[in-house]
Amino acid sequence: MGAITEIFRAFGPQYLAQYPDMPLAHKKTINAIINCRSGEFGVVVYQCDGCGQHRLVNRSCGNRHCPQCQYNKSRQWLETQLERRLPGHHFMLTFTVPEQLRPFCRSHQRAAYGAMFKAASGAIKKLVKDPRFIGAELPGFTAVLHTWGRQMQYHPHLHLIVPAGGLSADRNRWLPSANNFYLPVKALSKIFRARFRAEMIHSELVGSIDPTVWKIDWNVNSQAVGDSEATLKYLAPYIFRVAISDSRIIDVKNGEVTFSYRKKESNRPRRTTVDTFEFIRRFLQHVLPSGFMKVRHYGFMSSSCAVSWAKLRFQILTVLAALQGERVSLTVLSPAKNQKPSMPKPRCLLCGGMLLYLFSLIPGQPCRGPT
Repeated sequence: MGAITEIFRAFGPQYLAQYPDMPLAHKKTINAIINCRSGEFGVVVYQCDGCGQHRLVNRSCGNRHCPQCQYNKSRQWLETQLERRLPGHHFMLTFTVPEQLRPFCRSHQRAAYGAMFKAASGAIKKLVKDPRFIGAELPGFTAVLHTWGRQMQYHPHLHLIVPAGGLSADRNRWLPSANNFYLPVKALSKIFRARFRAEMIHSELVGSIDPTVWKIDWNVNSQAVGDSEATLKYLAPYIFRVAISDSRIIDVKNGEVTFSYRKKESNRPRRTTVDTFEFIRRFLQHVLPSGFMKVRHYGFMSSSCAVSWAKLRFQILTVLAALQGERVSLTVLSPAKNQKPSMPKPRCLLCGGMLLYLFSLIPGQPCRGPT
């Protein structure tokens, strides 16, 4: 059992009792973490192929905010994205809302997060068509919502992984951007702000927002990252966990939690100590609305795009080869597929034999066995 789970089991019931009017999603998350792998969600029955003994393993909760449940999902997502990554240069764009807007976003998460996705994607789609920059009709990118800072404070922003270019109107040509410049961030910032405001007007929520946020500069950052592999590996852990990992918990005692963090652009580890209720509060403020998708694919990165992955890769490689005075080799039309590391198999604690799955016992459901 991890340190975060221990904190919730020790102090979660008191937190629930003290704040009974918290959002339902927060209550579900607390209960899921407390009961994860406790037997509350049933058991999985295995049989050892060595000694023949039966072994019972408590089922996990499966909640996307539970720190015990998401490692395999994160790993599977990363493997899929690495297989789908495109050749050539990439950028990571970060869209951040002003600090004055954060209280509103926290109180209206579904509307605010949805507006952030629409505003950021709309800004890119508008500017990428400008012939001064790329002149492409169809960009493509993957956007990831990230809501926390290094000390678990509330800091909503979007990270976008963007291939350096776009497709022509007829979808038959790849139009590259420069390797060190994608789109002007000042223009992106202005359009991002304007489109977010338009979404708030449409949702009839603009009256709940401090008017000064429309008069200050919004922050958009663009960073050339070369191949997308390192960026995908950076983002993967943030997609299937919330705010903090067990490895950062240093100590829990006397009703306080001490955890480590690093300041921006510094590798020196630091530590901070907060009350356990404050720790739980910071954790829960990053719980997403039920069913909300925090990862979205746009344009030619979307599964609904009519341009096949093979054709898209060929178009990009053709342009890259032409720039280097080379021909496209058919052997590079598909990315090299590394053999996926196999998932660790459960082993018997007595003899070390392989545990073979027999069936699952889930409360309120029929017995589930292998098909």
